[in-house]
Amino acid sequence: MPIESRQRIIHEERLETMLPQMPDYVQEYIRSKRRAKYSPSSLLGYVHEYLKFFNWLLSEAVANYEDIKSIPYSVLETLSKETVELYREHIENEDIRTEKEKIKSPPAPVRRRSKDAVDRNINALKSLFSYLTTETENEDGECYFYRNVFSKIKQRKEQETASRSAAKISSKVIKSNEISGFIEYLKFDYEKGLEATSAKMYKAYLKQKERDVAMISLLLGSGIRVSELASLTLQDINFHTREIDIIRKGNKEDTVLVLQAALEELKAYLRVRQERFNTKESDIYVFVSKYKGMVQPLSVRSIQTLVNKYTKEFYAQNEFSTGKGLSPHKMRHSFANDWILQGGDIITLRDQLGHSSIETTSKYTNLSRDEGKKVIEKMEENRNK
Repeated sequence: MPIESRQRIIHEERLETMLPQMPDYVQEYIRSKRRAKYSPSSLLGYVHEYLKFFNWLLSEAVANYEDIKSIPYSVLETLSKETVELYREHIENEDIRTEKEKIKSPPAPVRRRSKDAVDRNINALKSLFSYLTTETENEDGECYFYRNVFSKIKQRKEQETASRSAAKISSKVIKSNEISGFIEYLKFDYEKGLEATSAKMYKAYLKQKERDVAMISLLLGSGIRVSELASLTLQDINFHTREIDIIRKGNKEDTVLVLQAALEELKAYLRVRQERFNTKESDIYVFVSKYKGMVQPLSVRSIQTLVNKYTKEFYAQNEFSTGKGLSPHKMRHSFANDWILQGGDIITLRDQLGHSSIETTSKYTNLSRDEGKKVIEKMEENRNK
């Protein structure tokens, strides 16, 4: 395993760029989490969430200061519960389309944050406020303040059964019998549409086709997270044992199994990787791109964009298509769905996915709605005899 991934260095650099914009007490909080061995990726995510919050305080004149860095913690101490509830409503209802999406003709549909995105923001703020009210110390040996308004903010839990949760997941996965067709589409049919419409895009796809097919095959053939895929290095692959070494959340090292078909696509990509991207021995990351003549690891954002694009085009062939693509996380759901349908047990699935709790994995045990329908139909048939 690499001592330190390039992705980690990139996150650290971005964090160092953004931190000076933050108030001193936020910088102190980040330093404390660094000592607790939080990953640069997690800390960068926290800072992004704090930017949303502090910018809202300034825009709504809740804090009358020139910039974010000038906002004192006394403002946080005196925030009312009503103000914080208004902030949550803001991030739940804010239109997060880009300016480009808004001005194009016709404009893209309005997009709101998902419940998970809202929860991430609120949880990041809960963590900051908890630190400021319990772990800090001023010159008198007291915490900066003791009134934690975010302790009064309860997360809005979705009330649903395990079956309902599984049904929602199942509706957003590539079904077991579609996976091979999807890979074949990327290998042979996707480029045909480009050849007929855009010579430039056709040429670009031919250059990266093996990479993208291998990338998606690996997601669907192992169930790893997109961040784990982005940080995969050449020395992490063991074709003999059909395993890859990955870095889990919290920088934990792990080893997972990979379907042989996905490894064959990976081999096909590695055979042309140096020729297509002009890589050197120092370019240790498996999935790379070339930007301004420089080889660099394919970013998480780039992978997400590619997966969404390809799945959207694949499903566009279906007359009942919603017009939406899937995320890399749905590739993970797809793998789990197939695992359960093929008789895999929940314990080994937990280890394969790297879940810390069996409860997280248990939601996949109810994924097979089709199997349930077959049982219902059989019951109906027997009762009508």
